[in-house]
Amino acid sequence: MKSSDFEFLKLDHNQNRVSVLTINRPEKLNALNRSVLNELDQLFQKIRNDQKTGALIITGAGEKAFVAGADIKELSSLTKQQGETLSAAGQSIFDQIESFNKPVIALINGYALGGGAELAMACHIRIATDSALIGLPEVSLGLIPGYGGTQRLPNLVGKSKAMEMVLTGQPIKADEAFRIGLVNHVQPAADALGYTIKLAEKMLKNGPIALEKAIEAINSVYSNNSYTKEATLFGQLCDTNDFREGINAFLEKRNADFKGN
Repeated sequence: MKSSDFEFLKLDHNQNRVSVLTINRPEKLNALNRSVLNELDQLFQKIRNDQKTGALIITGAGEKAFVAGADIKELSSLTKQQGETLSAAGQSIFDQIESFNKPVIALINGYALGGGAELAMACHIRIATDSALIGLPEVSLGLIPGYGGTQRLPNLVGKSKAMEMVLTGQPIKADEAFRIGLVNHVQPAADALGYTIKLAEKMLKNGPIALEKAIEAINSVYSNNSYTKEATLFGQLCDTNDFREGINAFLEKRNADFKGN
């Protein structure tokens, strides 16, 4: 897959199978219009089985914004039915990111507002630059978050803090986002990409099937059968060559050579 396949997305790979996806609409602060959402949907479907991508980092073009939100011009003319349809489409795309079979890390390099914050929350891990600003200001437009934000934010920071953020619409700085558990790490802007790539590379030293099943198991935590799900996935892994390689490598005191089968 090439970046030329997309108008608003740029995809780069490194030799260690870490891919960086840049939302490339800097003149609009990388706002999520329908075209960007459609391209995200297409890209995640295409790279699911792409061997060049073992882990994915999502960031925004330019120095100001990760994603500054939805495209307000597109929102301005929505009817009730159109709004419900748009919200459901955004939820479906972000659900695809949350359940993706490879680690997805948001590198929040500036404003992450509205849909941008919701995109970051759909990722498995969030790294923020020290200048990042994260918030859900939809109530100031007479709306609520519509791409899963009202559901994911309480899971990450607790119901009370989520209520405060959504009902005031006020963004928070990177250090506050770290304090409440909304982001995993805060890094200086100059170091953030290198730090995030190293984190992804550390994950990719482990078994790829194990990474996929770990994501699936953790995502099931709020379902009614989460413990059963964990046991099922654990058992599936016991029947893989990667499991046997991992055990043998440990016993033989060497690095494991995982093949993904």
